Amino acid sequence: MSEELTKQTEELNLESKTVFDNKEEFEAKHPLNSRWTLWYTKPQTNKSENWHDLLKPVITFSSVEEFWGIYNSIPVANQLPLKSDYHLFKEGIRPEWEDEQNSKGGKWQYSFTNKREASGVINDLWLRGLLAVVGETIEDEENEVNGIVLNIRKQAFRVGIWTKDCEDSKLRTVGERLKKVLQLSDEQKVEFISHDASNKKGSEAQIVL
Repeated sequence: MSEELTKQTEELNLESKTVFDNKEEFEAKHPLNSRWTLWYTKPQTNKSENWHDLLKPVITFSSVEEFWGIYNSIPVANQLPLKSDYHLFKEGIRPEWEDEQNSKGGKWQYSFTNKREASGVINDLWLRGLLAVVGETIEDEENEVNGIVLNIRKQAFRVGIWTKDCEDSKLRTVGERLKKVLQLSDEQKVEFISHDASNKKGSEAQIVL
């Protein structure tokens, strides 16, 4: 299963066929190692809405076929409105810093600040990120990744990988693979910062790759 998703990631073409193009493959379920929940944060429409009002679970899935069915049914990254987010997390983990499984961790992150240039590739890169996370090829045996997040903001498209803890030795593989998934050059840096540090003004990244 993981090998199949790895191959799809490496050979990804948004016009390539999926399991839905083959009736026999569609009828045969390919289970994932974990169950995943897709969440969506809608833009705030009035000041009375808080974070909990805006963040909603969309659907939980556990197979390759379900993943593609969901992906093909929702808006792609560059069609999302400003101030909205996609979050894909392991079932039972809310995409919030306060969640027990996130509270001691942090996130690897990269911001595509040239939105005009990035808008042409962000769908492809976001899909690569999703495949790497659900296929669990974004790491080896660390079991550190809780989820992946896409933020749509006025100044940037931002992609982040959330982790369970902040141990340097466990995190480097994730950061290195995120750079490859996002097809970044050596000069383009991904940064890791703990959730605790993110709350403090002026805090610097713990790791930069």
